[in-house]
Amino acid sequence: MARRAKSSTQLRHSDRAFLGRSSDPDDLEIVRSEGSFVFDAHGERYIDFVMGWCVGNLGWAPAEVHAAVERFRGPDYVEPSALYKPWVELASLLAAIAPGRLRKSFRATGGTEAVELALQAAQSFTGRKKFVAIADAYHGNSIGVKALGRRTIKPPLDGAALQRVERALQRRDVAAFIMEPVICNLGALAPDEEFMRGLGELCEEFGTLLIFDEVACGFGRTGRLFASEHFDVEPDIVCLAKAITAGVMPMGATIMTDEVADGLDDDFSFYSTYGWHPRSVAAAIANVKFWKRHGKAILANVVARAEEFEARLGAIDFGCAAEVRVKGLAIGIEFEDEGYAEKLQERCRKAGLLISADDDMAMLFPALTIDEKTVARGIDILEGCASS
Repeated sequence: MARRAKSSTQLRHSDRAFLGRSSDPDDLEIVRSEGSFVFDAHGERYIDFVMGWCVGNLGWAPAEVHAAVERFRGPDYVEPSALYKPWVELASLLAAIAPGRLRKSFRATGGTEAVELALQAAQSFTGRKKFVAIADAYHGNSIGVKALGRRTIKPPLDGAALQRVERALQRRDVAAFIMEPVICNLGALAPDEEFMRGLGELCEEFGTLLIFDEVACGFGRTGRLFASEHFDVEPDIVCLAKAITAGVMPMGATIMTDEVADGLDDDFSFYSTYGWHPRSVAAAIANVKFWKRHGKAILANVVARAEEFEARLGAIDFGCAAEVRVKGLAIGIEFEDEGYAEKLQERCRKAGLLISADDDMAMLFPALTIDEKTVARGIDILEGCASS
């Protein structure tokens, strides 16, 4: 036991000395992951209700995606200006499953780059510079993305909010309205259908592009392949990342309609050195093909497990007022007491369950392939920690 503690202390010291972070790491050293579980350096197993924040949607170590990467015998790298057949194959697969009239994919390394590319494309297409986003929503870490906070729409996202949207767009100086169709970092906040329908109409009226950030909520997270499919509105641009490779390799993608892609001005240029690395492409192709074969069964499992989460979580006495929001397996619990969620997260981790927390919000993003037994065991731990 003393040797374990010494090893952990040494790692934490080295982490602090050499690794830049915006906050201190959890007291947890992950060495292996499989299915809905992760394992620490001491052999302890944890139920993972975070999955890298919607990264491992098929569970950790999905066999078919891993096999595709292991079989890969292509080039180490492809110059962006070159032709590469798997790029075209992946782009055509994405066009076939993407919502609405989305067709052309641009390469990216991850979610932040995919969003940055979408913003630049919107500016190029419209000739405008401004953006509107949902207040406190998250879209990545670039300077351009962080500047989105200059003009925002505060929840609730209902019919009344459309008046605020109209005021923001009516000057015709907004290049794009960007949002997650289901907002994960706000506790799986789902807009009203009236809001989404009206948003689409207002964007069209004022010449504003509609960008849906599906980096976290895409690939089945909300019970549909893409969260935008819950609503009767078509985006001009969609951003993907995270589960696009089932978490096996890093990748992002920005997909847009032919109209937008063909209407970019001559000065538009977005160069991504490592966008769609050959091995990442192999993983993404395998992932999309897996979804094409098994998507119906996966989404049925999401619906069934979501019902279990909603019933069980709604019955837990957290000791304070709590609102449970469930949209597929995007799950948020908003507490009346600020700071409660982070205390709950710490207690759960010590008991063998990983959840995400931020101030008054706990968020659960389990694997879409999780089974009934693991759901029940995880919620048992959560309930026990809520009452401790």
